[in-house]
Amino acid sequence: MTTVTRRQTDILILGSGGAGLFAALHAHQGNPGAHITIAVKGLLGKCGCTRMVQGGYNVALAPGDSVPRHFMDTIEGSKWLANQDLAWTLVEQAVVRIHELENELGCFFDRNADGSVHQKAFAGQTFDRTVHKGDLTGIEIINRLAEQVWRRGIHRLEEHRAVELIKTADGTALAGVLMLDMRTGDFTLVQAKAVLLATGGGPTMYRYHTPSGDKSCDGMAMALRAGLPLRDMEMVQFHPTGLLAGSGTRMTGTVIEEGLRGAGGYLLNGKHERFMQDYDARKERATRDIVSRGIYSEMRAGRTSPHGGVYIQMHHLGADSVRKQFKGMVERCADCGFDLAGGLVEVVPTAHYMMGGVVFQPDCTTGLTGLFAAGEDTGGVHGANRLGGNGVANSTVFGGIAGDTMGAYVRTADFREPDAAAIGSAVAATLHPTTLPPGDLGALRESLYACMWDDVGILRDAAGLTRARAQLAALSAELAASGIPAGTLAYNLTWHDWLNLRNLISVSQVIVEAALAREDSRGAHFREDFPQAGDLATSSYTVARFKEGRIALTREPVRFTRVAPGQSLIDAVEDTETALPVTV
Repeated sequence: MTTVTRRQTDILILGSGGAGLFAALHAHQGNPGAHITIAVKGLLGKCGCTRMVQGGYNVALAPGDSVPRHFMDTIEGSKWLANQDLAWTLVEQAVVRIHELENELGCFFDRNADGSVHQKAFAGQTFDRTVHKGDLTGIEIINRLAEQVWRRGIHRLEEHRAVELIKTADGTALAGVLMLDMRTGDFTLVQAKAVLLATGGGPTMYRYHTPSGDKSCDGMAMALRAGLPLRDMEMVQFHPTGLLAGSGTRMTGTVIEEGLRGAGGYLLNGKHERFMQDYDARKERATRDIVSRGIYSEMRAGRTSPHGGVYIQMHHLGADSVRKQFKGMVERCADCGFDLAGGLVEVVPTAHYMMGGVVFQPDCTTGLTGLFAAGEDTGGVHGANRLGGNGVANSTVFGGIAGDTMGAYVRTADFREPDAAAIGSAVAATLHPTTLPPGDLGALRESLYACMWDDVGILRDAAGLTRARAQLAALSAELAASGIPAGTLAYNLTWHDWLNLRNLISVSQVIVEAALAREDSRGAHFREDFPQAGDLATSSYTVARFKEGRIALTREPVRFTRVAPGQSLIDAVEDTETALPVTV
């Protein structure tokens, strides 16, 4: 019989990206006596998607910009599907959070000659508002956050994987989380008064993807198995420019950041012709969904680079200038044999971000007592399309709010007794592949890549989605019948590949069902058989949950709590609003 050790902590944070670390710091600040634990698959400060952020952080700081202007860009970018209260919280609190990052946590962002913060252009926005540290913004933020977490003595469970949310016996509340110690293969049940779901997204079910392979939508999959609703799951964002260096390197798919196009970079097809003017008047500075579709259309028409993508060109801006502005990108491309400053770099749209996720409130509470959520595990902030630079703002804004909420919550909350039967079932499900003869997980993963890229990718239709539904069901059955080689469970990467695939296939199935249900085209979701956006005034969003062993899908009307389609907040406030000072 497998032994499950137990431990307790007031607040358990799953994930150590921007959301998780900010939550830990805010919870500690609001409740210094609380016992806080961060659990992470890898090493704190060395993993997660926030660390990989290159471009920057959107915030309305400069004269001429405003919170309402940032809000309108976000809502229009969302194709009117975002939860407006969440979006307003994002843009309003981003101003507070950027001051906190610099003045309290020690982040140092690039500045202009007069000492003001430099803000660069990002696509899909009406103002240059992206604060950055060169093109290595995420590393700057995570390094400073991790330093502060270590300094405060916040507890951590490194190389521990969350495998299941464990409820109370009556199912009304969360009691804790079953964790798997990756170093030993042993299980630990962590009881907590409050749990934050901040594992990040990670659409690594697609052939080309930006996150590292350990990102596998774990939080969303656990939430689904716990019966929680997820919204907007058809909305998977493709970054238009992922590095395309061939199949022999894992560098393929990593981001060539958006600031390159914001600075004036050109996209060229295989004939070395600019083409984005054929798809949008904003050309390369259109939103990510439009640029991705433009690139994919050129690829489908056969106008490709040698590896099957297109090119990005920067040398017309001056090689020295490019090297200075985009040092990290120049070095990354050079590692793969490309000269970004003086030549051409092959790129391809790459799965980047999940706009959908767990339904949550502006205070980061969810429908399950004791469970909170923040960052890419959540849905509703971005609607159908996330603006570049709004992602790290989302993580830090809502991570901080979650910490404030949980710090207050655990002052009066008690530990709840976990359902023993649920623990046993979760352990058995996790150990399932160890009881079967080995399967070919590599081939299964390649089949998943092909299925999602070909039929559930940038351009969709009913035939492809129906085909994907059947193929994913077959892949799920094949995985359930596939085991792993006998041997130690300590650092058993094949076992974790199996667990990753289980979560990715489950989330992929929800993406397909939501995409089939949405018979219109909004943002990242484009149906070639239903190319029109439909009536914006009667917009609705999809809500999916597992119910009685199947995916149940409903539609909910979007509530236009601040502005309706055809209206704008900018004209009403632009004459009276005073912009915040640029110097922080």
